[in-house]
Amino acid sequence: MSENRAEILAGAAVLAAAIGFLAWSVGGGTLTGGADRYALTASFRSAEGIQAGSDVRLAGVKVGTITALTLNPQTFYADAVIELDGSVQLPTDSAILISSEGLLGGNFVELVPGGAEEVLAPGDEIEDTQGAVSLLTLLMKWVGSSGEDDTGAAP
Repeated sequence: MSENRAEILAGAAVLAAAIGFLAWSVGGGTLTGGADRYALTASFRSAEGIQAGSDVRLAGVKVGTITALTLNPQTFYADAVIELDGSVQLPTDSAILISSEGLLGGNFVELVPGGAEEVLAPGDEIEDTQGAVSLLTLLMKWVGSSGEDDTGAAP
């Protein structure tokens, strides 16, 4: 009888831990418990490799999330809504770019703070953007130009 009780308690502990991890992952992986956050917008020429839910990082630290990504039919750019931690106050001349974690890694959004004294207010747009760089396109350009010498003529 005591063995059954021990197994039931161990099973309940594992189930409680699993529920805790599920709640943590649904909450965006943060344990801040609803800290103040604010939204900014940005338009990318190419948003390849990111989607709603992608990380937004500053100096390698996750400080936000992409909450929406839509195509702007007038500009044909990808409009993104970025939700940032309220403790992060970006200067108005900051840049945002899509970076890769490596050759086999995924993409994320990286913030590069500027040097202005004014800060972006909730709802403002980050105007200095750099879209995703396609590794395949770069490789094709390199392969295509490898047959040329310094003068630009084929050997």
